[in-house]
Order: sequence, then structure tokens, then C-alpha cells
Amino acid sequence: MSKIGIMGGTFDPIHNGHLMLGDQAYREYGLDQVWYMPSGTPPHKRNHYVTESAIRLAMTKLAVKDHKGFICSEFEMSRNGNTYTAQTLGLLKEEYPEHVFYFIIGADSLYEIEGWYEPSRVLAQAVILVAGREYENADRSMDSQIAHLSSLYVSDIRILHCKEMDISSAQLRQMVARGQSIEEFVPQKVAAYIQAHGLYQETEA
Repeated sequence: MSKIGIMGGTFDPIHNGHLMLGDQAYREYGLDQVWYMPSGTPPHKRNHYVTESAIRLAMTKLAVKDHKGFICSEFEMSRNGNTYTAQTLGLLKEEYPEHVFYFIIGADSLYEIEGWYEPSRVLAQAVILVAGREYENADRSMDSQIAHLSSLYVSDIRILHCKEMDISSAQLRQMVARGQSIEEFVPQKVAAYIQAHGLYQETEA
């Protein structure tokens, strides 16, 4: 069975932190591939403008193109309506029963996951790989949070031994709108694409 990492997100834009997490998962857990899967209509961002799908997909393809084992997947983007992780993982398991899926998340998601749609299904359908840094706003340590989730749900949660990049896509959009360079935070091809297409020129409310 192939071991497939799943990196989901709006990727608006994709940045080096996303690539760093995927690379650590690929190497540390001996994954065969990491699928970068831009979301279609993320339900938690209904009240927030998200760049059109084709543009986010193009940036993701550029970002992963030269990375061994990285694949840009349109699996979630091709679905209609809101795309929930629990449903995506279920559909992946149906379509690719020969694969074992490893869902890669940041530290913040580990603490927020119980607020997701059907968290029990998310935790049961994939090995969870979480970036190993303490989450500033948490009232319990990461080890305690993992123990908490493991006691309540059928889950296999493992630590990724790497730090997360202290930058978000929202911060990068704001930097572009202010005319600041983001070249140290995104792949060069992504930076060039953003500039060529005049993306993120308006400051978000």
C-alpha cells in the first residue's frame, strides 16, 4: 500500500511553510507522495473573499512542480458546494483503497479540529501528522491535546518534528497590497505569477 500525505488548504497563496511541512512529512514518515490539494469552497471562509479556483490551482502547480514526490491534486476543487475534510477523506479512501492517507496539519488545527465538521470521521480516516510546535493560544500542551483527542476518538496522531513558518497567507496578501516583497516567503515562480497577474492589490477589510 502506498503512503500518501494530504496537504489541504485554500493556498491563497501557497507559501514556503506549506512546502516545508510537506517535505518534513515526506522524509520523516517515508511517504510515497504528498498531494497538495487546494480547497474548492471552504465552508469556514464563506464570509471571506477567496481567489478563484483556477488561480490558486495554478500557483499550487508552480510551487510543487520541482519537488520530488509532490503532486498537485484537483480532487477537492472538482467537487461542487462546500468541501469538508471529513467528506474528502472518505471519498479518497473509496477511490484509492490501495493507499494509506496521512493528513498533514499545523499546530493550530490540532486544537481546532473538534470544531470541524464531523471530527470523528476526520480522525478515523487518516493518520494525523501535526507540526510539532506549541500553540500559543492553547490551554493545554500538545502532548495533552493529543492524549485528549486519542481518548475521545479513534485516532492515530503523530508529531512532525519541524517548526512552522511564522507567516500566513493572509499576511502575505496584506504585504502584497502594501507593495512589500514576499519573495523570501514563497517560491520564486509563485511570486512571479502573483506579480504578473496583479493579484492581491487591494487591502482586505
